[in-house]
Amino acid sequence: MAVALRYLWPLLLCSPCLFIQIPDEYEGQHVMEPPVITEQSPRRLVVFPTDEISLKCEASGKPEVMFRWTRDGVHFKPNEELDVTVKQAPHSGSFTIAGNNSNFAQRFQGTYRCFASNDLGTAMSHEIQLMAEGAPKWPKETVKPVEVEEGESVILPCHPPPSAEPLRIYWMNSKIMHIKQDERVTMGQNGNLYFANVLTSDNHSDYICHAHFPGTRTIIQKEPIDLRVKATNSMIDRKPRLLFPTNASSHLVALQGQPLVLECIAEGFPTPTIKWLRPSGPMPADRVTYQNHNKTLHLLNVGEEDDGEYRCLAENSLGSDRHAYYVTVEAAPYWLHKPQSRLYGPGETARLDCQVQGRPEPEVTWRINGIPVEELLAKDQKYRIQHGALILSNVQPSDTMVTQCEARNRHGLLLANAYIYVVQLPAKILTPDNETYLAVEGSTAYLLCKVFGAPVPSVQWLDKEGKTVLQDERFFPYTNGTLGIRDLQANDTGHYFCQAANDQNNVTIVANLQVKDATRITQGPQSTIKKKGSRVTFTCQATFDPSLQQSITWRRDGRSLQEPGDSDKYFIEDGHLVIHSLDYSDQGNYSCVASTKLDVVESRAELQVVGSPGPVPQLELSDRHLLKQSQVRLSWSPADDHNAPIEKYDIEFEDKEMAPEKWYSLGKVPGNQTSTTLKLSPYVHYTFRVTAINKYGPGEPSPASETVVTPEAAPEKNPVDVKGEGNETNNMVITWKPLRWMDWNAPQVQYRVQWRPQGTRGAWQEQIVSDPFLVVSNTSTFVPYEIKVQTINSQGKGPEPQVTVGYSGEDYPQAKPKLEDIKILNASTVLVKWWPVDPAQVKGHLRGYNLTYWWMGSQRRHSKRHIHETHVVVPANTTSTVLDRLRPYSSYRLELRAFNSRGLGPPSETTFSTPEGVPGPPEALHLECQSDTSLLLHWQPPFSHNGVLTGYVLSCLPLGDGGEEQLSFNLSDPELRAYNLTNLSPHLQYRFQLQATTKQGPGEAITREGGTRSLTGIEDFGNISTSVGENYSVVSWVPKEGQCNFGFQIFFKPLGDEKMDAIPPQYVNYNQRTYTQWDLQPGTDYQIRLLKETVLLQETTVKTNGTGRVRLPPPGFTTEGWFIGFVSAIILLLLILLILCFIKRSKGGKYSVKDKEDTQVDSEARPMKDETFGEYRSLESDNEEKAFSSQPSLNGDIKPLGSDDSLADYGGSVDVQFNEDGSFIGQYSGKKEKEAAGGNDSSGAASPINPTGTLE
Repeated sequence: MAVALRYLWPLLLCSPCLFIQIPDEYEGQHVMEPPVITEQSPRRLVVFPTDEISLKCEASGKPEVMFRWTRDGVHFKPNEELDVTVKQAPHSGSFTIAGNNSNFAQRFQGTYRCFASNDLGTAMSHEIQLMAEGAPKWPKETVKPVEVEEGESVILPCHPPPSAEPLRIYWMNSKIMHIKQDERVTMGQNGNLYFANVLTSDNHSDYICHAHFPGTRTIIQKEPIDLRVKATNSMIDRKPRLLFPTNASSHLVALQGQPLVLECIAEGFPTPTIKWLRPSGPMPADRVTYQNHNKTLHLLNVGEEDDGEYRCLAENSLGSDRHAYYVTVEAAPYWLHKPQSRLYGPGETARLDCQVQGRPEPEVTWRINGIPVEELLAKDQKYRIQHGALILSNVQPSDTMVTQCEARNRHGLLLANAYIYVVQLPAKILTPDNETYLAVEGSTAYLLCKVFGAPVPSVQWLDKEGKTVLQDERFFPYTNGTLGIRDLQANDTGHYFCQAANDQNNVTIVANLQVKDATRITQGPQSTIKKKGSRVTFTCQATFDPSLQQSITWRRDGRSLQEPGDSDKYFIEDGHLVIHSLDYSDQGNYSCVASTKLDVVESRAELQVVGSPGPVPQLELSDRHLLKQSQVRLSWSPADDHNAPIEKYDIEFEDKEMAPEKWYSLGKVPGNQTSTTLKLSPYVHYTFRVTAINKYGPGEPSPASETVVTPEAAPEKNPVDVKGEGNETNNMVITWKPLRWMDWNAPQVQYRVQWRPQGTRGAWQEQIVSDPFLVVSNTSTFVPYEIKVQTINSQGKGPEPQVTVGYSGEDYPQAKPKLEDIKILNASTVLVKWWPVDPAQVKGHLRGYNLTYWWMGSQRRHSKRHIHETHVVVPANTTSTVLDRLRPYSSYRLELRAFNSRGLGPPSETTFSTPEGVPGPPEALHLECQSDTSLLLHWQPPFSHNGVLTGYVLSCLPLGDGGEEQLSFNLSDPELRAYNLTNLSPHLQYRFQLQATTKQGPGEAITREGGTRSLTGIEDFGNISTSVGENYSVVSWVPKEGQCNFGFQIFFKPLGDEKMDAIPPQYVNYNQRTYTQWDLQPGTDYQIRLLKETVLLQETTVKTNGTGRVRLPPPGFTTEGWFIGFVSAIILLLLILLILCFIKRSKGGKYSVKDKEDTQVDSEARPMKDETFGEYRSLESDNEEKAFSSQPSLNGDIKPLGSDDSLADYGGSVDVQFNEDGSFIGQYSGKKEKEAAGGNDSSGAASPINPTGTLE
């Protein structure tokens, strides 16, 4: 189909082309061609001195074309003229005239015409008018001075030399500076300079008219004109009078398609203004412009509808003058139907139509081969002219000719050459034979059969059986021989035969048609609306004929999206188009194009990008006369709504004098409104901007408007938040919120402050200040005053101010609150009540009550330490409060004070005690496996006793699905620190809970989970580490929590040397943590194996240091047991001495512990805040002994790294006591205690983990 269209459309769109010339593909007899003018000079040719003149005339034709010229109707031979060179080239009759000199105009100017002829006829060019123009010169003249009185009008003439080409006029002075033109001074279209009224400033002697001639590229100037203006003291006003045109009306002819220029210049004083009117209808606004200060009207592309009257009106305050232009629109000749060249066969009738239009009606004449047809009609009757058409009947080859149709009126001339070519040629099919055409189902196929011959051959299409194909209505022929087949089907595939015939012969070709599957889009992109900055994905899926190459491309508004530079914006893959970071410029129509070489299908979707509006483009201020009433009208151009309707416009202003770069809102108007009258404040430098708002938010603000200033005025507002309060007992400070600068209504503002004691009718005291406060001295304490503050500025006073009551300074309260009751609510909460104080004794405004309480210590042991001060502030209208989070079983001291703005009054004091409560959770519950069925539990007592401990409750719950019951043990000894559980299952895990008890019951529990064996049932060493020397190796491991103690053997076996003596295995305990093997050989590899019975627990290899095997010396006394025991005893004694020294130093340096505890107490205090009501407490723990928890040497939770040793290992336990100030008063002792638990092992030995007493 694509091949078919390439040939078809030129024929369909330009069918006359078939007859203009014989096709190049026609390979018949030698064919001649009539002459055709291909290039010629313009109708009007203006030349200047030194110009080289070229008159062009070129034509085509067979046989070779001959040229001749006429000038002013007389035969002209260029090759015989001096200084004329004829172009020596085929198909050209052009010539060039050189050597332009002074007598050039007389020799060559005139009207030329070119004739091109061969055996078939003569073609003729249009008339070429050659005009010669010499160098322009201003005629000599004597320019007299122009004298005029100030205020009168004057015209300074120019009168430049005439020219065939438009020239440009400039008025300048002798310094080559343009004369300034305005509504008063104007240059007319004729070049004269008009003054509507002269001023003394117009008095100059060098008004010079310059004329620019573009053709000669020269500028000449007139003699200077001396304008002398006589000054006068009384310029007389006069109404307008037109200086041009001078009469009341005039008639003009405007040519259709050309511009129309109308001009009115008036004089008068004051200077008149010009208006243009059209009584017959509105001015065509799209084609009319006003120039030269409205004195000139330019109307472009004049049409018949512009015919009629145009008026100019000159006006000033004294009257008016007018002129009426009556415009008639005429037209040069133009074609309605231009005669066309064509070929004819013998016996046909030739008809050439020549229809033209113009105003006035053009005159039409015919020529044949350049000869007027009137001269031929008398000789040959086969010619006739009917309704402007030239008709020839029964043409023969001898009637071949070139005709000319010429139409002219006073505005121009038209010429057309058209030939009648009578030929007799055999039929020939120019389309190649056996051509294959491809098309898709449902489309239209075009099978070409381009034929030529004279007479014109007839064409018919046949199927393979020789029958015409036109019986099917889907088949249709064209006059050029092409066969069209619409709505193609698969069974249309086949062979088709084109047969062409005329009276000389008959020829046939075959055309092959193949119908393919049509391309179809199964899923196309969908129209969508997306927000700016987001992304969108379009999808396209299509089916194709498998035998055709296929492609899917994307377009936006017809432009391919696969162009370079689009890759960052668009992502295209597998039929998907993804557009990232959407902007408003991305909206449009996106189409998916599925194509093969035979067909193209397209699916379109519209993308709309929405978001906040664009900026308002322009602001305009009007009605400025309203500024006296502090109003102005603001108008603006609508903002781009970005596909979401504008809901409102926000109007803001800035005062660059008072608050630069800070914008204030004046209000909002509906989105369909583009102007509003603004109510402004006096004396503000307003600069406005407008912001559009839609549902997606505000857009960018508009550019700032010009600045307007409102006049000053008296204040309209007084200050607010007027207060009177004393900061001393004998003064009152009057304060107020100062007015915003936009409420000043003047450059500066002051405040008139008035005051007098409340309840008196005496005179007001007053003072004018600039600052927003005033201090009134020598007042009585806490006395009410009436206060007024009024705004004043240079224009007057503000409105009458309201009276505000203030008070002079307060003194400290003298009232002491009387406590009513302290009610115990529970062990940690009390309710405190008191009676209200006497207002007369407050000496000010009662702000509230300050309740302070201190923890004095536990009832079990009273101590001056840990005194935490806590404040609670309650409002003045409250006479009770709840104190919570108190320590149970403790003593407290309480103070209650009233306070005002001056400060606190005298206190009411009392003490109270909290009852006993339940204890906190025990500390540090540990599980120690004794055997497969026995666990030792040891713990620390609670930090917070909250009373007197009576013992512990221990519960044990088996975990799992066995349904075992929970076991509980009441341990009534409060000094107990360990308990041994027996008869446990080695296969179960247990949850252990331990609670301390007082007489109030058990407290919070501590919970641990564990069992006698690990869950895997396999002894687990975890990570084993080794270190070596030259003759020893150390094996270390960390026992796991809950892992029972067990014994195993450790083997060291040398590797690689069979002669080396084996080292006997050693028996080691799991809780031993390390083992050192001596008597190893240096530089030797050893295999280390840990076995329990026959089970291998761990295995590793080490290599001792050194370079090789060495001989060990015989054992000395250093390896004897007695020597090792002696050294160990010395080390033990040294260690005991160091501990005793440390204890002695601690007795004399008790300040260190005390300071540390005081530091902890102080860090927990919290200040009282007077500005708010509520409780401010120290963050006290329920633990009475929290300060002591920082001593790691007094509990078993922190041990030396890498060692499980304690003082218990050396037969000692720690019995620690403190003085009331916290210093040590005890010493280390060897006390041991044993308690039977479960009838087996003793588990109550005192140690740093299990001290014999608690700290209270």
